[in-house]
Amino acid sequence: MQEDFPSVSIIIPCRNEKKFISKCLDSVLGNDYPKDKIEMFIVDGMSKDGTREIVNEYIKKYPFIHLLDNPKFITPTALNIGIKASKNNIIVRMDAHATYKKDYIFKCATYLEKYEADDIGGIWVIEPRANTIMGRGIAKSLSSFFGTGDAYYKTGSEKLMIVDTVPFGCYRKSIFDKVGLFNENLARSQDMEFNLRLKKAGGKIYLFPEIVGYYYVRSTVKEFFAHNFKDGIWAIYPLKFVKIPFKPRHYIPLVFVLGLLGSLALGIFLKPFLYLFIGVFSLYILMLLVFSFLIAKKEKDATLLISLPVAFATRHFAYGIGSIVGIIKLFM
Repeated sequence: MQEDFPSVSIIIPCRNEKKFISKCLDSVLGNDYPKDKIEMFIVDGMSKDGTREIVNEYIKKYPFIHLLDNPKFITPTALNIGIKASKNNIIVRMDAHATYKKDYIFKCATYLEKYEADDIGGIWVIEPRANTIMGRGIAKSLSSFFGTGDAYYKTGSEKLMIVDTVPFGCYRKSIFDKVGLFNENLARSQDMEFNLRLKKAGGKIYLFPEIVGYYYVRSTVKEFFAHNFKDGIWAIYPLKFVKIPFKPRHYIPLVFVLGLLGSLALGIFLKPFLYLFIGVFSLYILMLLVFSFLIAKKEKDATLLISLPVAFATRHFAYGIGSIVGIIKLFM
């Protein structure tokens, strides 16, 4: 029966992941896919926290695991190193901050072949890294429409969908010969840019709700702000290197924050703009409270009434401010 399983190459970029790498690798190794059909590349950005020592202990037990160096540190370089080293035509990109259902690899490989797709992925179940009030609020904000728009891999889906991007991704290696590797100018957003390139070339990207991974998100306001601020920069800054814009959801925080700042600045001199600022900001606060209430009610967790408004506001404003910085960087 194992002869019916296609061989797959798993690529996991990482850097200083001592706290998470064992949980991730145990999850991957716990998959019900034949181990003799797997090669796994941990592409490490020269970790200094003990990550490499942990990975080397796994290599002693599982000879199909390989540790590769990523001297440039960034994710797209790690992915390209892994792709070049891989011997198989099915590449499953995984993340060190995630764990996976035991049928994850099987479904990725099976559906990629069955649907003749070029890239497929599944649903993120977003979990907090720390089970705190704020941690739960941040996790729920990222899996809601108000926090993440129409990114169905975060909000969930009940049916197979053709989408613009998926988390991580399972690819045919041959597609990289057709559209190129990941853009190493993009420290972030490289997956979105690659998938836009893939779609433009006629590639098919599918989201399967039964393919499930568990992603562990940052659980403090400070970390969450910093992460979204950088995401905001890399929603705009890639335009310096590529001419394909991302989807509208990536620019909504920019428009929102610029609109608020602009109306407030003009409102100092012209009262109609001050009224506009007050009206828009008041509506936003109302939406924060309504979405927070609905989610708290659904989850039966009253603490979300406290943490969700903070999480939503942090995400929206950090992303929007970061996007403004991204615009500035375009001209530097």
